[in-house]
Amino acid sequence: MSELAAETRPPEPDFSVITIEELLVYREAENRFRASGAARAILGEPHPDAAIEWREIALPGRDLPVRVYRPARDRTGLPLVVHVHGGGFVGTAAQCDWTNSHLAARLPAVVVSVEHRLLAPGSPLANAADDGWDVLRHVAKQAAEWGVDPARAAVFGESCGALISALAAVRAREAGLELKAQVLVNPVADVTETMFDYPSIAEYAYRPSRALPLLQLFQRLAVPPGADASAVSPLSTEDLSGLAPALVVVPTQDAVADHGRRYAERLREAGTSVRLTEYPGAKHAFLTLPGVEPQAEAAQAEIVAFLRAALAK
Repeated sequence: MSELAAETRPPEPDFSVITIEELLVYREAENRFRASGAARAILGEPHPDAAIEWREIALPGRDLPVRVYRPARDRTGLPLVVHVHGGGFVGTAAQCDWTNSHLAARLPAVVVSVEHRLLAPGSPLANAADDGWDVLRHVAKQAAEWGVDPARAAVFGESCGALISALAAVRAREAGLELKAQVLVNPVADVTETMFDYPSIAEYAYRPSRALPLLQLFQRLAVPPGADASAVSPLSTEDLSGLAPALVVVPTQDAVADHGRRYAERLREAGTSVRLTEYPGAKHAFLTLPGVEPQAEAAQAEIVAFLRAALAK
């Protein structure tokens, strides 16, 4: 594979007619681009005071890669932020180097970004949700090895990653693992039959991008026939009380904007502390696109401030 081919972004396919074979080819090419130096013009440059490395975690039945961000000065007893990237059936932790390296350097904290199993036939959303939770539980249990303080832990994700993070927050409560915060950016919060029954879906189905065919494919891969969609839909969680305080970030020009608004409303109704912030005119993946989305830096600054306060000793 030539360097040129590795750094050329593939055209976005028509998700309404794409075959699985075509999807896998597109995924490989798109993820190569997102991990390349060429992508930094839109994805942003990593913070110079953060060290970045890939590690592998041995989990039940699988070994899972994670991308780890630390302050360049080696420190121990730092807060832990477990991050989950967006994309669902495409995406890589490397696409979030700008966001996560800035968190690591500026909080400071150890950020562990989960290279979860991507959606595909035979790999439903339940697998990715298990990956997010299992990484959080593993690192918290092995805190000394990772140089983190398990009493100061948070989860953070965008889009599908925000869904996984929200589910991890619920599982943490049930397991007695206390989280200090959850940050949910443009979350997909409902993959049940009501996924598309929100005004924002209708308004932004085909602008500023063709979101509806992508979301329809996402749902088909996420929830195979016979699977329980409510089990992987945060909005279907009956009891949202006692969860970690949440920051829900909603870009307004987003088909799933109402997913985030409704989830914030449900958290508030359950008595869970929540801050909902909307970024007018911002598009779905704006936080990961600082090179082209002017509000990405403001959102990142808000996230840093929220986590710094929540994770303070």
